[in-house]
Amino acid sequence: MQDQLEQRLNELKSEFAVGQKTLDDLEAKQVNLRQTLLRISGAIQVLEELLHTELPPAAEDVDPQAQTAFATNGLD
Repeated sequence: MQDQLEQRLNELKSEFAVGQKTLDDLEAKQVNLRQTLLRISGAIQVLEELLHTELPPAAEDVDPQAQTAFATNGLD
């Protein structure tokens, strides 16, 4: 009976160690994922701010020579 108890104790300790390692790995992945999401969130915020503050008017997007061509051909 003593041998069975010791064997079961060793099995449980082994399972516990495997579970603890899995938990540690998952926690590390969680930390890495949170950091990645934070960086992505920051990049989104920067891009949104750039889009809202630095968009040139549509007329500035057109090549000046093209504007002249439109004006002289009555296409303006």
